[in-house]
Amino acid sequence: MTDEQRSKPASVPTGAKPPEPYRWRWAVLAVVLAAEVMDLLDATVIAIAGPSIRADLIGADPAGGTAFLQWLAAGYTLAFAVGLVTGGRLGDVFGRRRMFLAGAAGFTLMSLLCAVAPGPAWLVAFRVLQGLAGAVLIPQGLGLIKAAFPPEQLGAAFGAFGPVMGLSAVCGPIVAGVLVDADLFGTGWRMIFLINLPVGVAALIGAWLVLPRPDQERSPLRLDLAGTVLLSGALLLLVFPLVQGRELGWPWWAWAMMALSVPVFGAFQRYQRRLHRLGRSPLIEPSLLAKQRFTAGLLVGLIFFAGLMGLTLILSVYLQLGLGFSPLRAGLTQSPWAFGTAVGAVAGHVLSARFGGRRLLVGGTAVLAAGVVALLVTLTVADGPVSSMALLPSLLVLGIGMGCSMAPYFDIVLAAVDEHEVGSASGTLTAAQQVGGAIGVAALGTAFFAWAQPQQLGRVFDAALRHVLWLELGLLALAAGLAFLLPRRAREEPAEDPAPSAAQAPAPVA
Repeated sequence: MTDEQRSKPASVPTGAKPPEPYRWRWAVLAVVLAAEVMDLLDATVIAIAGPSIRADLIGADPAGGTAFLQWLAAGYTLAFAVGLVTGGRLGDVFGRRRMFLAGAAGFTLMSLLCAVAPGPAWLVAFRVLQGLAGAVLIPQGLGLIKAAFPPEQLGAAFGAFGPVMGLSAVCGPIVAGVLVDADLFGTGWRMIFLINLPVGVAALIGAWLVLPRPDQERSPLRLDLAGTVLLSGALLLLVFPLVQGRELGWPWWAWAMMALSVPVFGAFQRYQRRLHRLGRSPLIEPSLLAKQRFTAGLLVGLIFFAGLMGLTLILSVYLQLGLGFSPLRAGLTQSPWAFGTAVGAVAGHVLSARFGGRRLLVGGTAVLAAGVVALLVTLTVADGPVSSMALLPSLLVLGIGMGCSMAPYFDIVLAAVDEHEVGSASGTLTAAQQVGGAIGVAALGTAFFAWAQPQQLGRVFDAALRHVLWLELGLLALAAGLAFLLPRRAREEPAEDPAPSAAQAPAPVA
């Protein structure tokens, strides 16, 4: 029996000793979290480094620069989101360990190519390829964790994901500010990609040493190539006009593309059901979408991350273009957000056992909304340009709310996922977050630049940020409302008998 087989919880005969959990499970968690940090830092550093990259590759002329900035972030997240569901299925077909290693190697190589990119088109192209490599790497992590940990420890393992993701999202701008301002070895902004090389190599070595080695039995699953094409086309039809529409004056084809994405999504859904009826392997398991917990979790993640990623980009642009902060000062100004996220994550881990995941998720979102309101008040009452100290309280509250709300998210959504659904669920759940991030960056970025032109400074940017903050409050209210569709706790009905009989086993999904 292999390590991976020993790590999977399984029913055992009454009176038999349950299998030993995988001995290196905490090392597996560390490797998976390292990959998550590498991906999320790379997705968020553009928020701070973007203006420096634009100045170096495009020059002082801002014409077309806003679209380039948006595509540096949205191109990565869109490619990442488009490939995630397929990446998760690749793990089911070829093995999660193998795909994790392939994704880590590809991500590290694309980071090197981004660092040496000679022009803006090359950089965007390498960012897209980097996103595709991340789409192979990241969805394997949730499946590896679910396989390596016994059920009683899954809450603690998944609980680490939310805080790490939140800290990485906020620390990305800080790391970028330090690296760009330091200009190590004359590399400037290129160091934000070069820093991935030692991290990627360390993740590869760690994964090779500690990830469970699966057996050599060939999986009966096959890739759904037609479903991949349909889903990718639907996502491109939706996000491309959101990013480019304002820059091009919202031509008719932009609205037509967004409208056309709806029937393409419908065609994808019908095709998946047809494959399921024929007994073939769909890209997304239909049984997943029949579970209210999972579908509600998808919607909550979509909306929550749309607001989070959009606000991260807008705040970083506001600090640099609106207030004239240097990259380093802009990054350090957001450090209270990172500190608050760490505090909220620790508090969330303690409180989740007492109050339940749903209550903590809604409460953390309410604290996040309080931080947005505090930021609105700070901008409204400020007499002149806002200082870093004036922003500190509201950013601290934002971080605490984010840490609390993200701590129980993965555990409560993935608790009901069956073993044969893990790859599909991991890719679909992470894809919803990334699509939300791409939509948030595109939509909130479009709204922000519609109210403030890059050539203007001061109060015009303040007014634009206030408009975006009102949109952010609406997104948080919607996410909190949808969270009530989730169960109160990840495991509301603990099993009294650790060894269920065959009669108690769940029936197969029709």
